[in-house]
Amino acid sequence: MERPDEPEAAGLFETHRGMLRAVAYRMLGSLDEADDAVQEAWLRLHRTGAGDVDNLAGWLRTVVTRICLDMLRSRSSRREDLAEQHVLDELSDPGRWSPPEDEALLADSVSRALLVVLDTLSPAERIAFVLHDMFAVPFDRIAPMVERTPVATKKLASRARHKVRGTPLVPASELAGNRQVVSAFLAAARAGDLTAIRAVLAPDVVRRADPAAVPPGGTAEVRGARAVAEGTAALAGRSQFAELALVNGTVGAVLAPRGRLLLALTFTVVDGMITAYDVIADPARLRELDIAVLPWP
Repeated sequence: MERPDEPEAAGLFETHRGMLRAVAYRMLGSLDEADDAVQEAWLRLHRTGAGDVDNLAGWLRTVVTRICLDMLRSRSSRREDLAEQHVLDELSDPGRWSPPEDEALLADSVSRALLVVLDTLSPAERIAFVLHDMFAVPFDRIAPMVERTPVATKKLASRARHKVRGTPLVPASELAGNRQVVSAFLAAARAGDLTAIRAVLAPDVVRRADPAAVPPGGTAEVRGARAVAEGTAALAGRSQFAELALVNGTVGAVLAPRGRLLLALTFTVVDGMITAYDVIADPARLRELDIAVLPWP
């Protein structure tokens, strides 16, 4: 039997669904999990009744946040066991990389590189950063959700912010120049444009790759601009998911379909040309990388 206020509650909930989905997606980095969290929030509202809630938007955001926090904690406890198999499965089946259209639209407002960095935060840090820095929720409202004082919650967000921004290890001018070179390389790689790829490669460039990142019949190390450019162009489909990032303090790139880190690229740039780049796919090596969002020039 329907509750008398169910149609009204459903209508009110729908007015907030977009906001809840956006919050959950940034917290979880997965549209499927975000939709699960939003659906669970609806079920809890249905049980409670919209008429018993004074501030519906705030109540729903709090409920979704607590659901996401539980999901993040559960994910953290099993991440180590699943990380290596996840990378191997995804690399062996690039067709699984393509996100649904609605997830692609969400990715337009949240870079995959940011989702990669958010995934390195503790659950409490991620909640504090997302709510405060992305949705302007005051710390005194976040604190009860993460079971901290407002002061401690502010420190959580500060630590998260530092990790997200990272620390460039090269001068700003060098960072900007390298960014331009690597950006041109990625654009050419996405287009499969051999001429444009070679234009940013030094004649004696070297590309090294972990075995998991090498296509069948390929080699881990390739030398020379022509060979490297041809190998890069052949993987144009993969390059669609590459985004600039700060990797170990300098300009690099991550490949993170659906926000899950599969590959990282590190570059050596000399006099405006790429002299070497490494493709890192080994989960142990990926975990050792210091990845952050590349600052805008």
